[in-house]
Amino acid sequence: MTTRIEARFAKCRAEGRAALVTYVMAGDPDPETSLAILKSLPKAGADIVEFGLPFTDPMADGPSIQAAGLRALKAGQDTAGTLDLVRRFRAEDADTPVILMGYFNPLYVYGVDRFLADAKAAGIDGLIIVDLPPEEDDELCLPALKAGLAFIRLATPTTDDKRLPAVLANTAGFVYYVSITGITGSASADTEQVAAAVSRIKRHTHLPVCVGFGIRTPDQARAIASRADGAVVGTALVDALSASLDAEGRATGKTVAAVADLVASLAQGVRGAKQAAE
Repeated sequence: MTTRIEARFAKCRAEGRAALVTYVMAGDPDPETSLAILKSLPKAGADIVEFGLPFTDPMADGPSIQAAGLRALKAGQDTAGTLDLVRRFRAEDADTPVILMGYFNPLYVYGVDRFLADAKAAGIDGLIIVDLPPEEDDELCLPALKAGLAFIRLATPTTDDKRLPAVLANTAGFVYYVSITGITGSASADTEQVAAAVSRIKRHTHLPVCVGFGIRTPDQARAIASRADGAVVGTALVDALSASLDAEGRATGKTVAAVADLVASLAQGVRGAKQAAE
């Protein structure tokens, strides 16, 4: 059976373009506004949604996403509440892939088997868990695959050809290439370096390769989309959300539109890119 992720990449290929993958934090700045944002993303042109799972110690995230996680935690967002938001989203959208992105600790506390069953029932399509290396696949990756959830792995500029097969061994859905070394939101991606990296990864896998970190503008999204199967944007969206909040960090009438409008412009950028020949 074709998964939602496979179907979405097939649709993008049929349209001759890359996918736009958007990241927002679940529960930021509050659960109801977060749900409204989640619903707005596909309508604005997002092909795949990464939904951040708030955590108190997000070591791979830059200041913007750390702040988003803290806002969400302050608003009472937890793992069960995040799954509930996806369940409510699925009542209106049966097609857009939703990837839960975060860290292992909240899932361990929730209980891995219980989490996987609840995530599948809620309509989650895959997981990106940044602090579980391939050596720990028995902890979550293999059980997730068995439960029908893609386990999406990160590759980085420091992932050499010797390491890459281990990283890709149990990866499903797509490969997420982190275009810069460092935390989220800290630099811009170099298009030619990205092109070379994507080509190298594709020598080891038939999976789509999406590129994230360092993409903030429609022009940057267009450049990356011409070289990869997908462009991932997160920090820029979180920053747009943050800038729309009031002095107390609460949502305003501009919050949902601030995110959706940026997604729409990024989608135009991605759709304007002609993908490089394989």
